[in-house]
Amino acid sequence: MNPWQVLSKSLKYQPMQRVFEALSSPIRRKILAYLAHADLTAGEIAAKFEISKPAVSQHLSVLEVAGLVTSEKKGQYVHYSLAPDQLTNTLNGYVQEVCPVAKPLKRESAALAKARANKPQDNGL
Repeated sequence: MNPWQVLSKSLKYQPMQRVFEALSSPIRRKILAYLAHADLTAGEIAAKFEISKPAVSQHLSVLEVAGLVTSEKKGQYVHYSLAPDQLTNTLNGYVQEVCPVAKPLKRESAALAKARANKPQDNGL
């Protein structure tokens, strides 16, 4: 195999490699579970997992580069959410259904989403 074929082959597998690297961390898998039903800021995630905001930001960056989460600036905060069309998130969601650690996080995420849906919107008026 010539060098160009080797490079081409390695580039083809980079996205998959990023996904597996992102999912290799237990804390990142927990963050994905926590984002199952609610958009959250890095600060909200850091408070849940008792890790520093810079550490959470680093984990979120890895997840975002892998295409597993998206970010959106809302006011002064960046909100993170699952990338819904990512097949990996679908598979991860399935695995989390049988994972004893993820179930409580997903339940809490659903409760947060429900509470936010019932909260009146502040439209700045």
